[in-house]
Amino acid sequence: MNNLLMNYKKLLLSICFLIVAFSSFAQQKDYTRYVYTFIGTDGTGHTFPGPSMPFGLVQPGPDNRDQGWDYTSGYQYKDSLILGFSQTRSNGTGISEYGDILLQPYTSVNKAGLAETYNKKSEQATPGYYTVTLGNRVKIELTCSDHVAFHKYTFPGKYAFLLVDLQHGLRFLTDSLVLDSKVQIENKTTISGYCHTRNWVDRKYYFTIQFNKPFKIIDLLPRQPKENAPRYTIQFDIPENVLLTKIALSTTAVEGAKLNLQSELPGWDFNATVSKAKKTWNHYLSHIEIEATLQQKQVFYTSLYRLFLQPTNIADADGSYRGADDTVRVAVNKEYYSTLSLWDTYRAAHPLYTIIAPERVNGFIRTLIAHATATGFLPIWTAWGKDNYCMIGNHAIPVITDAFNKGFRGFDTTLALQQMIQSTSVNHMNSNWQLLNRFGYYPFDSLDNESVSRTLEHGVDDYCIAVMAAKMGNKEIADQYYNRALYYKHVYDPNTRQMRGKDSKGNWRTPFNPLTATSPMNNPGDYTEANAWQYFWTPAQYDVQGMIGLLGGKQQFTAQLDSFFTIRTPNPDKYLGQEAMIGQYAHGNEPSHHIAYLYAYSATPKTGHYYIHQVVRDFYKQTPDGMIGNDDCGQMSAWYILSVLGFYQVNPADPSFVLGAPQVKKAILHLQNGKTFTVEAPEYSDKNIYASTYTLNNHPIANIPSLRYTAIMQGGSLLVKMQSR
Repeated sequence: MNNLLMNYKKLLLSICFLIVAFSSFAQQKDYTRYVYTFIGTDGTGHTFPGPSMPFGLVQPGPDNRDQGWDYTSGYQYKDSLILGFSQTRSNGTGISEYGDILLQPYTSVNKAGLAETYNKKSEQATPGYYTVTLGNRVKIELTCSDHVAFHKYTFPGKYAFLLVDLQHGLRFLTDSLVLDSKVQIENKTTISGYCHTRNWVDRKYYFTIQFNKPFKIIDLLPRQPKENAPRYTIQFDIPENVLLTKIALSTTAVEGAKLNLQSELPGWDFNATVSKAKKTWNHYLSHIEIEATLQQKQVFYTSLYRLFLQPTNIADADGSYRGADDTVRVAVNKEYYSTLSLWDTYRAAHPLYTIIAPERVNGFIRTLIAHATATGFLPIWTAWGKDNYCMIGNHAIPVITDAFNKGFRGFDTTLALQQMIQSTSVNHMNSNWQLLNRFGYYPFDSLDNESVSRTLEHGVDDYCIAVMAAKMGNKEIADQYYNRALYYKHVYDPNTRQMRGKDSKGNWRTPFNPLTATSPMNNPGDYTEANAWQYFWTPAQYDVQGMIGLLGGKQQFTAQLDSFFTIRTPNPDKYLGQEAMIGQYAHGNEPSHHIAYLYAYSATPKTGHYYIHQVVRDFYKQTPDGMIGNDDCGQMSAWYILSVLGFYQVNPADPSFVLGAPQVKKAILHLQNGKTFTVEAPEYSDKNIYASTYTLNNHPIANIPSLRYTAIMQGGSLLVKMQSR
């Protein structure tokens, strides 16, 4: 009887445990179900559907083609062929890089190296997982850890063939991608080696490839002209029809790749790897919880997903990394980041990281400092730890100042300031300081192009240096850079009311059409992928009052904004950044991103709310063609996230956010310190798009509405009353 009673109690306890466990599971929210990784894969978004980890090194996925502006991620949604599955790529860039180690399964000895059709309906993806069935009936499944891509192939029969192409890469203006390689077939389950490539950057990657089954036959394919890396065809016998492959990468050595493999994926449990990736992604996606429609949740959480795809931590499991000077070092906290598209991401992505990924910020800044220590100046745009010098300005500077102003101190602030000064006083790519200081602007007859844009972009950096130097007590440096930040006034033409190209004798460039967009790649001129109207507002990021004064007062400032959003360009050229247009506002290009928020300083502040709502509504969709313009390493996504929350950091040297109008009824930020910050706009709808009042922790916000970074991070609530007029 006693035994029966004890067993009964055990049964009850077990049932109670299951009920509690099920209840806990039911309460856990799966945010990955809102992520539609195909958003932006059709058209100019240049995103990719393959798996990745937050800030991870590898991004395995399908490559439809290996070159072309439309294929910078290797993928276009409507393409009907797949060349194979490579292990690295970048998110939403305008230039191709990576595409390392292409693998293509096939079923016939005569099919090696040929593109395959695929069943579009079979193609599915979620964070950490991708699958598709090829025309040869091989089912492809992909997942990954931080440094290791994991492939699962299910063949229609017991004979399996695999192409391993080490010559492959996503190319930009080059026919010969690989300069040198050394590959070793270690045994019947392992291939290791390295490749030295030159494309957007000059870099080296090291790898080890492992199979869960020994191969039967391996053949080296004949090399074609200009090929410097091997391509293999491999045959397996697999009675159970499944072949698993792991590809580990490193910037340092084959030993580094093997260490990454052993540290992250020592076993062969594919499903467990998918589950771990999903759990990790849910952790990051749960940082923000919104009350919205299903369609808006899909756009929002996909944007949040894309924000966390980069910067990529290229340090090995032991912290080793190959720096910009080709020297292997060990990173503090095992963090060294690359894929730093700073011209884009300083505007919204990095300010957003300080809120929802603050644990990464010190590592970002230490990386910038380490890069400058190795090269002599702060990075411009890095891939695989190497600078490609793409774009203009020195926008590591606002990222450092922003972190400093927000209280991050996990880096050497004195050294950081020294490197900021050195980077803006010693000439390097796209930065001629003697020329700038001599004239107070870049004369267009002394540069081949971008004279106005370079002058204006440097002003942003100079102001950030001045602010940081002043806070650190260096008045002399602060005064020098405050003065230089005002150089934008030297290229302001009061007659056309535009920032305009000027030569070394002080003459304006003629003829002048402020609607004409220029680009260094295909239409050289005074502006960078933009026109005079779009670049006019660059100094307003840090000196909006100076811009108001330049135009003659608030009414004139308002009129200039109104004209900007209503003047249309006939037949805008999308390849010069003229995408997602509202008047002259081009949301597809980053110099426009802060401009709607400048209405907060105008005579009609709520006009900005109208345009913010229009951008959110019209230019972000939950469809493959739902992103107009490159995602640019998460910047387009970051703009959306912040604007949905209802605020945006206009000035990178001011740790506050200009308040706009929330685009959801409620959002909760789950902060790293365990606190929450809630934004509520209960009256929000497609008609009630204007914010009338803001109340922070029961206290009304007066004057120009803004929200301090500290107010967010301390937790609390922002109540926004919305109206239709």
